[in-house]
Amino acid sequence: MSGIVVDTSSWIEYFNQGGHAIIDEALVEGRVYVSGVIAAELTSGKLTTRHRSALESFLGDLPLVQDDLQHWFRVGQLRATLLTKGLTVSTPDAHVAQCALDLQAELLTEDAVFTKIARKVSLQLLS
Repeated sequence: MSGIVVDTSSWIEYFNQGGHAIIDEALVEGRVYVSGVIAAELTSGKLTTRHRSALESFLGDLPLVQDDLQHWFRVGQLRATLLTKGLTVSTPDAHVAQCALDLQAELLTEDAVFTKIARKVSLQLLS
């Protein structure tokens, strides 16, 4: 079984709904990866000190997607490739997609932009 990258939109849904079978199973199996950008997005909301601490602890236990300078070059290349194919995406969205591509993992998301990206490149979405 491959790893999964859970996008911010799916994490928000996960926390609001009190769980998600796919995420719960992947968490137990240690297959969920988090990126720094996703962690920043999740912790940028209005949270109580207690909730922020719990969220940071939870995210801190997940394997971190390594994003060295070469990764960021690939993010830029992905954005350029998508632009030549008629799709403009933000750097954070390209980063999340590139994280999944780098890991050869599936991306779980509620955000339609990733469906558009997957139509243009080999991004695997988890449904």
